[in-house]
Amino acid sequence: MPVAFDRAISVNTYTTLALAAGMLASRVVQEGSSLQGLNPSEKGTSAPELKLRPPKDSELPESLSRGFAEAGRAIPTWQEQIEKPDWLAPRSTTYFLARGSSLGSAYESRLMWEEGVKTPATAMGTGGFRHGPQEIVNEGVRFGMWIDAVQMREKDFALARDLRKLGASVMLIGQKVPEDAGDLVFQLPAIPAEWQFLVDIIPAQLVAERLSRLSGVDCDTFRLSSFIVEDEGGLLPKEV
Repeated sequence: MPVAFDRAISVNTYTTLALAAGMLASRVVQEGSSLQGLNPSEKGTSAPELKLRPPKDSELPESLSRGFAEAGRAIPTWQEQIEKPDWLAPRSTTYFLARGSSLGSAYESRLMWEEGVKTPATAMGTGGFRHGPQEIVNEGVRFGMWIDAVQMREKDFALARDLRKLGASVMLIGQKVPEDAGDLVFQLPAIPAEWQFLVDIIPAQLVAERLSRLSGVDCDTFRLSSFIVEDEGGLLPKEV
């Protein structure tokens, strides 16, 4: 992808690749595709031709561009939010929970915590968490939750409430999220629900950078990893 190089954690490359893959999936799956049958005289001589119908939603590019612009304008506000809240606790236990396409944001956040903040974290589907690992909930555990714009919102708000009652600290990221629903709430700009994943990773990226500074580590450098892993054995450079 023709984007600026990321020094360590994927920021530019993550969003641009997600956008490109999403647009391709939208054309192929959502808008439908049709395999044109072969002319009987050509049967067995060539593969079927794949033809894609033009997108029905001609307003999608404008809608996404507007969402990107509004997210950019929201970044200073998000940065102010993360200067003081107690949710950012160095070396805390952190779980990231999400549904649908935002699950990618949860997994990417886990990687940012591991590579950038140098702190263990885990990520999973919100439903998967409800069916087992919830026994780990206790005072001081941090949860980052993505609220879908349409699906399972009230159930996820209920989960956030109960986590806080049990002493956990909850960060919520989503559209039209009540300000008192979490300990740290990031309001996303209006964007089609199925495309929310393109902007809902940004608050987590900002939090990871801020938490790395609070933890006294450099999120832009690796201690052990190389930019390109060329050997499956060991962790330390051969000279070490």
